[in-house]
Amino acid sequence: MKLGLRLFLGFFLIVGVAAFFVMRVFVDEVKPGVRQAMEANLADTANVLAALASEDMKAGRIADGAFARDIEAAERRRLGADIWGTRKDRLDYRILVTDARGIVAYDSQGRDVGKDYSRWNDVYRTLRGQYGARSSGETPGDRQNTVMHVAAPIFDGSGADDSRIIGVLTVAKANSTMEPVIARSQRNIVRNGGWLLGLSALIGLAMTWWLVRGIRRLNRYAQAVSSGERVPPPPPRRDEIGDLGRALETMRRELEGKQYVEQYVQTLTHEMKSPLAAIRGAAELLQEPLPEAERARFAAHVQGQSERLTEMIEKLLALAAVEHRRELRQSERIEVADLVSEVIGESGPKLMQAGIGIIESMPEKTVAIEGDRFLLRQALRNLLDNAIDFAPRDSQIDVQCLIDGSAVAIRVGDRGPGVPEFARERVFERFYSLPRPQGSRSTGLGLTFVREVAGLHGGSIQLAPREGGGSWAELRLPCSS
Repeated sequence: MKLGLRLFLGFFLIVGVAAFFVMRVFVDEVKPGVRQAMEANLADTANVLAALASEDMKAGRIADGAFARDIEAAERRRLGADIWGTRKDRLDYRILVTDARGIVAYDSQGRDVGKDYSRWNDVYRTLRGQYGARSSGETPGDRQNTVMHVAAPIFDGSGADDSRIIGVLTVAKANSTMEPVIARSQRNIVRNGGWLLGLSALIGLAMTWWLVRGIRRLNRYAQAVSSGERVPPPPPRRDEIGDLGRALETMRRELEGKQYVEQYVQTLTHEMKSPLAAIRGAAELLQEPLPEAERARFAAHVQGQSERLTEMIEKLLALAAVEHRRELRQSERIEVADLVSEVIGESGPKLMQAGIGIIESMPEKTVAIEGDRFLLRQALRNLLDNAIDFAPRDSQIDVQCLIDGSAVAIRVGDRGPGVPEFARERVFERFYSLPRPQGSRSTGLGLTFVREVAGLHGGSIQLAPREGGGSWAELRLPCSS
């Protein structure tokens, strides 16, 4: 199982379990909470009505007095109330009044007048000065349809401290009347809990994607570095993943620097042996008496090998500066035609000395690229120098610019011996070179430099055989938008 899926499932499991138990507690608490509120309301109502019924109870007219008439009038009223989405058109109360012995003297529904309620908990406790309430079935044995009864004492005086209890008033209300409220509250809790769970899942998904995105970038970066690809470091982040990315980049630089130095020391030592041996041999011969022509030839040989060493060191320094870059430090918009004309102009003396002409072919519309002008000019100069070295005297070098989709291809072609198939990839290795027609060899660093510059600009370089003899060197770069 992938890390992202594990993180998401773990987050969702924690939030889901917590939400489930929280919603379950809320749902389970709705019913007792509503019933507690209803009981408190019934207690208030019972005490108010008990005070109003006191006069008729003392006068013995509780069943047909003003209190009974007022209750009957209230029950005939049409309420027309809309309470939080629940319609209410009539009173849901049943009012019972018992005397001091617990016998029902008044029933708002007229069903139980004369019955003995003295053993019911609401009447029994109230007659003894305690709080009396009960919840029982509408009919004996009925446990589904229950009715809550809350009682209040009726005193023969104005206050409870110095008056005796002459009766009990009970307000009864069916618990089923509150079921719509309970059901609606439970539905709201479940619905809102579902929304909360869905929102938590989205937040968890976003957090997981954010974390995994950073980890995947680090993974791709590490794999690219391990395979030797040129890739920029991961985007900066202000968290532990960002710290890890910076640590990886620092470690990569240190390791590459060490390997780079070791490799260069080995290759440079190997490549310098041949010109140094030639210089040493010529110097030993120059110490002996020689004809002037021979002395001049050996002196020229020493000078030529010294220049080769100097060129090798300069190109090594330029290549090292490019290879250590992971991204361009400065970039500008460059018109390809201007860049090509500039390079051809710089190579004019060498072309004239070699007796080689230039055929330049540019597109009609303006083509531009984004990049480092100095590096691109040096790369194109290396391609043109190679073409001059391999081109026969009195031949032509073709420089073309072709547009291919979103890329521009700068092609330099010569009519030399061409590049053997086995060497078309190896010529981009450091210090690998093919013999020139005149017998000399280059430093083997020019095409390596071109490849590094092309990679920095998101492009590529390749060599291909040319029809009719010679070869094409094609530098592909992304067009500027």
